[in-house]
Amino acid sequence: MSAQTYWAEHAWLNGTVEPGVVLATADSGYLTEVRPGTPAPPAGAVTLRGLTLPGLANAHSHFFHRALRATAQIGGGTFWTWREAMYHIADRLTPDSCFDLARAVYAEMALAGITCVGEFHYVHHQPGGEPYHDRNAMGKALIAAAAEAGIRLTLLDACYLSAGFGQAPAPQQRRFSDGTAEAWAERADALRGNATTRIGAAIHSVRAVPADALGTVAAWAREQRAPLHLHLSEQPAENAACRRAHDRTPTRLLADHGVLGPRTTAVHATHLTEDDLELLGRSATRVCLCPTTERDLADGIGPAARLRRVGSQLCLGTDSNAVIDLFEEARGIELHERLRTRTRGHFTAAQLLRSATEHGHAALGWPEAGRLETGMLADFTTIALDTTRTAGPPPRMAAEAAVYAATSADVRHTVVAGRHLVRDGTHQLVHDAPRVISGTVDALRHAVG
Repeated sequence: MSAQTYWAEHAWLNGTVEPGVVLATADSGYLTEVRPGTPAPPAGAVTLRGLTLPGLANAHSHFFHRALRATAQIGGGTFWTWREAMYHIADRLTPDSCFDLARAVYAEMALAGITCVGEFHYVHHQPGGEPYHDRNAMGKALIAAAAEAGIRLTLLDACYLSAGFGQAPAPQQRRFSDGTAEAWAERADALRGNATTRIGAAIHSVRAVPADALGTVAAWAREQRAPLHLHLSEQPAENAACRRAHDRTPTRLLADHGVLGPRTTAVHATHLTEDDLELLGRSATRVCLCPTTERDLADGIGPAARLRRVGSQLCLGTDSNAVIDLFEEARGIELHERLRTRTRGHFTAAQLLRSATEHGHAALGWPEAGRLETGMLADFTTIALDTTRTAGPPPRMAAEAAVYAATSADVRHTVVAGRHLVRDGTHQLVHDAPRVISGTVDALRHAVG
């Protein structure tokens, strides 16, 4: 990869929109110079018209849920009925279809300005639970897919051992399970990252990992110095079941087993008690909110403002990928708070953009990404400021335009490690994403389980 210089018409630098910013990259993939106040593009520089932001970090994704887009809207029901449709797709995945669909979904993310994704990965084995000859065939397919789509990946390999408290995995969950936390750790040990991939750990949920196994997963993450993610209190029914089984909330159970801490990210955290909030804040546990999924599945509205006040850093995820749009996720945090409180102004645009960039990268184990500064990774994205959605506000309000008006359709450029991955709205590596998504999803729907 060769060095390249870019000139951003406007760039978001540490919370401020600056005009005329030179972004010089090295062949190592890092920024070697960030120079504002340059009114015209230097000779040989690639011009980026619009507002250039640090690359967006999607801290929570289940790539194969993309196959349920739109079709899952038929009929009513709850999260639990939606889950049955999800199991139908999960049961039909193979390493090949996993690669094909993930490659296309990750390309869609790049087109939406996402430069790094945290894939919460729990479909490990063959249907019925028999391991593949390569026990990490599915995870390796995801690593290869992200590489071909050109974005960074943190593979959050999930431990998933039970259907509920004291319940063996149901038939449709057997391919998720390694049998024991020790077997999970042994398999996870065999995964290897590379220049664009890092390996993390995940506890699927307190209902899917028995209490006496929580410490094993947490210890593996500590020893590997890896991020640890988990679904937390997404549903009231999960909270109630945890209280029946352990006489405490899921958050308290995790705290008692040493799971919480600054390397840990709790996903959703929708239904929390005051004690839960204190535990998360005091331990500096991060929280990943996924507003589009949380409202799509009728989960509820998470306590975003209270989480920030107690000290939990917030990041964002697209989760079920019913929508892949980090701008929609960002404004969802503020707009949900407005619905809850009937007042406005809980988060600034700068705070929300930090959740979508710097905080998300930190949660995924990429602290050297998420800011446009010399010495940081050369990952950034540019949104147009002259579309029907974004035109009108003055340049100094470009950050507000990005958060409250822009969509993924306004992304014009995405650069990863200095490479111009999306140019003028066209992915330079994956040209057939819509066709692959349609074909793969159709095959999954009609495959024999």
